[in-house]
Amino acid sequence: MSASRPTDSGSGRVRLFGLSRNVVALGLVSMLTDVSSEMIYPLLPLFLTGVLGAGQTFVGLVEGIAESAASLTKLVSGWLSDRLGRRKGLVVVGYTLSTISRPLVALALTPWHVLMVRFTDRLGKGLRTPPRDALIAASTDVAIRGRAYGFHRSMDHLGAVGGPALAYALLLLLGDRLRTLFLLAAIPGVLSVLILTLKVRDLPIGSVQAAKEIRPAGRLNSQLMRFLLVVTLFTLGNSSDAFLLLRAQEVGVAAIHLPLLWMFFSLVKAATGLPGGILSDLRGRRGAIVAGWLVYALAYLGFGAAGQPWQIWALIGFYGLYFGLTEGGERALIADLVPPDRQASAFGLFHSCIGIAALPASLLMGYLYQIFGAGPAFTVGAALAGLAALLLLLLVRPPSRQT
Repeated sequence: MSASRPTDSGSGRVRLFGLSRNVVALGLVSMLTDVSSEMIYPLLPLFLTGVLGAGQTFVGLVEGIAESAASLTKLVSGWLSDRLGRRKGLVVVGYTLSTISRPLVALALTPWHVLMVRFTDRLGKGLRTPPRDALIAASTDVAIRGRAYGFHRSMDHLGAVGGPALAYALLLLLGDRLRTLFLLAAIPGVLSVLILTLKVRDLPIGSVQAAKEIRPAGRLNSQLMRFLLVVTLFTLGNSSDAFLLLRAQEVGVAAIHLPLLWMFFSLVKAATGLPGGILSDLRGRRGAIVAGWLVYALAYLGFGAAGQPWQIWALIGFYGLYFGLTEGGERALIADLVPPDRQASAFGLFHSCIGIAALPASLLMGYLYQIFGAGPAFTVGAALAGLAALLLLLLVRPPSRQT
């Protein structure tokens, strides 16, 4: 097998960064979808509490139910995609469902309407994510899988920068007309569905060059389960990034600067996703992931010890490197460990493990933060990340081409 030369895997001529048309188009789809989502999401708590009269508890209920729905749906959609032997159909349905539901927030008259919209939006995310990740694998040569997933994650984070920036500009023009802003957020969402429908080709499962020289299924299942267990352990120390904003305020970052801090964070993630994915291609998935988890551990120790606002800005930039080093490599490793006809199911398990562990992770962080303070709370997260990095080195053996 010649894995050193990028291939378009039957999805059009090679394009940006040597990636196939499918991968480039899916990157644009994710960017536009995130622009649409992030135009609305940061303003939802204000809309719920200030316009619809909901309490803070209901805000937490909305997000808890929405993310739980997404996690469970990913399990089903991954299995269903493998069972059907196709990817694009579920991806289109998932993106369309989110695109249609998201601007309906503008019509909400009660908090429960927002809950139903968020539930539907996340249901769409759950439907599309595993088959989309499997389609990226099917559209990419094994030698540049990290690059493909890194590019996709960079485009996603770029949307997380553009969405709030566009919302801020529109609010300057619209004033406090949040409902109008929510309706306008449908435009990038519709564009994303059009690109997906017109530019992305479905591929028969198992048709790609990367399907050759696959390890026996039993060994693959064992390695996959070990990796998922280690990822789950890491996620138990990976609490909501909302605690970083809380810590920033405690250290002295002005409230008016928090959106700028978050945009800077997203910019770092967008800038490092592609290089991090390429690094996993060149140096191995496991090494890139371990490096990212160690960056996470050091950043968390720093957040616990920080005492000046400038330190928070430096730490948030350093913390962004963790995403760049890990997101592409983790997804590429999943694709490496399983045969093509089970990749969507594997991605469904991967995303579900992260989603399910995220709730106890945030509860643990909140409890430790409230009882013992920021230093011990962030130290526990750092310790779990360090332990997970060690176990990844000891327990997981990627295919020989990715050591």
